[in-house]
Amino acid sequence: MDRSTVQARSTRWQRVAARLDAYERLLRLDKPIGTLLLLWPTLTALWLASAGRPTWTWVIVMVVGTLLMRSAGCAMNDWADRAFDGHVTRTARRPLVTGEVTPYEALWLAATLAVFAFILVWLGTNPAAMLWSVPALLIAIAYPFFKRFFALPQAFLGIAFSFGIPLAYATAQGSVPGIAWLLLVVNLFWVIAYDTEYAMVDREDDRRIGIRTSALTFGDFDVKAVGICYVAHLAGMAWIGITLHRGAPYFAGLVVAAGLAAYHLVLIRDREPAKCFRAFLNNHWLGFAIFLGVLLDFGYRSAWPRV
Repeated sequence: MDRSTVQARSTRWQRVAARLDAYERLLRLDKPIGTLLLLWPTLTALWLASAGRPTWTWVIVMVVGTLLMRSAGCAMNDWADRAFDGHVTRTARRPLVTGEVTPYEALWLAATLAVFAFILVWLGTNPAAMLWSVPALLIAIAYPFFKRFFALPQAFLGIAFSFGIPLAYATAQGSVPGIAWLLLVVNLFWVIAYDTEYAMVDREDDRRIGIRTSALTFGDFDVKAVGICYVAHLAGMAWIGITLHRGAPYFAGLVVAAGLAAYHLVLIRDREPAKCFRAFLNNHWLGFAIFLGVLLDFGYRSAWPRV
């Protein structure tokens, strides 16, 4: 094999690697925080809905489906925001802005992942879960456009990021009872809290380009609003625990989560972008603490899913 052929193959593989890297960044596969923030409340709901005994199939559907839909949502979000991201410091190097990925490719990837997620639900759950997956998809598509006109888009994001809860109940019980909708509303407050911390990072850029966020809407009340949302979320989870007659491990998880929420408020009190971003990233531990409390509350024999 001559030298020119080797160089040509090397260049070809470099181009493939660069394209795959761009896709990875578009789908945020290099940043799992969004998937984790979606996953913990979904698994919490699945364990509660199944009385601590979900099947492995349900768990796999929820975990993989969460990853697929989060990645599809990221591609859709970047497509919708492609004219704005270049003007925001944090997002100026996203693949759609730099031209590494075309708008058509972003839409194609989003659609493909959404189809795979639907097939996964179809194969691994039941008609009720399939039915509820449709509004989940529509909400995920609509969210990026709410930033154009809605003063509190984080509230709409809260619905999108909480829709794994009714899906989990539909999967485990074949219907979505009132407690599932209460869990969704309670989780919505947590999403508003951590996404406001996220929005505080981009406050000045968003103000300049006209994007609406909760950080701008709350103004000087932003830190207090985040605190109120944390309290509402934890108080709601405590009420749900009392209603469902949960035990000490469940409430211990809430105590740990409350400590983490207090730490986040300390981080954001001076509104320093780097600390606000650190608080946002740390939220997945809050969600994990609540899920771990639920897991342990059902006891060792119920800690693992059924076959």
